Amino acid sequence: MTSAAWLEPTPTAVLVLADGTVIEGFGIGARGEAVAEVCFNTAMTGYEEILTDPSYAGQIVTFTFPHIGNVGVNDEDIETVNMAADTAVRGVVLKDEVTDPSNWRAARHFNDWLAARGIIGITGVDTRALTVLIREKGMPNAVIAHNPDGVFDLPALKAKAAAWSGLVGLDLAKVVTAGQSYGWTEKTWTLDAGYTTQDAPKYKVVAIDFGVKRNILRLLADQGCDVVVLPANATADEVFAHNPDGVFLSNGPGDPAATGEYSVATIKAVIEAGIPTFGICLGHQMMGLAVGGTTMKMHQGHHGANHPVKDFTTGKVEITSMNHGFAVDPASLPDNVEQTHVSLFDSSNCGLRLKDKPAFSVQYHPEASPGPQDSHYLFTRFVNLIREKKGEAKVAERV
Repeated sequence: MTSAAWLEPTPTAVLVLADGTVIEGFGIGARGEAVAEVCFNTAMTGYEEILTDPSYAGQIVTFTFPHIGNVGVNDEDIETVNMAADTAVRGVVLKDEVTDPSNWRAARHFNDWLAARGIIGITGVDTRALTVLIREKGMPNAVIAHNPDGVFDLPALKAKAAAWSGLVGLDLAKVVTAGQSYGWTEKTWTLDAGYTTQDAPKYKVVAIDFGVKRNILRLLADQGCDVVVLPANATADEVFAHNPDGVFLSNGPGDPAATGEYSVATIKAVIEAGIPTFGICLGHQMMGLAVGGTTMKMHQGHHGANHPVKDFTTGKVEITSMNHGFAVDPASLPDNVEQTHVSLFDSSNCGLRLKDKPAFSVQYHPEASPGPQDSHYLFTRFVNLIREKKGEAKVAERV
């Protein structure tokens, strides 16, 4: 055996931060390089749903849980609706090497899946140390690069990371939104029947797509909604043309202030028309802007499936899934708007309600089921606003 056999393996991937920090590891998934913002996610499960959530556009996800990818992937857990948003996330950072899948639902190896989607990955990283760095210094801009030969132009990668302007001022909803309108009838999965179809809807709901997730649309269908999805730049006239009973504002990526330049006018018109309106994630931030509030960039953001949120309307605490780097400033909200939900981690705003209009929103993802169904009542709350306007009896919220 030669002395070379005792050498450490050559790194085949690097994560280069904007401050010049170089983190070496071993590449998986797609080859090449991508510039993005680095965040950390504390979820222990659901990595496929996370990496197909369009809200992660422009970001590199660092998983704090070490065993990511080991149960493979399948076609049922994908959250992306729009094919253009399939590669929204730019990269993934892992601690441990990905083993062969060991789950009966697995249809593909995680590494092959990443490569097919153009997502660059790096393993062998001290993700706890990286998480501490993000907590102390904020979410850094960075370049993730994968080259099986292990050859990297580090000065060029450092310059690229330092030169990227970041997510502030960046409208990414226009990148991940649907190119045209479409209808949605698929309901949530059940053990006996799988995914079924809503074939007897009672209420017409227009969903404005800023980067919508499949399970949000499924839960609307579960509530008896006939859902039509419109692109992020839909005008008020285009919304009104469907004569909706309610309007839903979806999740999505990027700076809400940038997306708001074209969407706020539509949302204002919808709210002023008295149409019941419900927003989630970026949709919550859009509603905040539409009612006169402001948004702000967060230091480290909220990304995970273990975030406690208190609902002041019920007095209960929900365990929620979150994915956002911007937040509504509660101090900026006018007198006709009340804060309904708050994070018990940092007291940041997680929900609002208009006192004089049938409109409300939440910052977190009630469809993601980390509790597992602590927050599904919000979909009932939305449809109850529709029922109330129609003069129908409300349905009890299950909380």
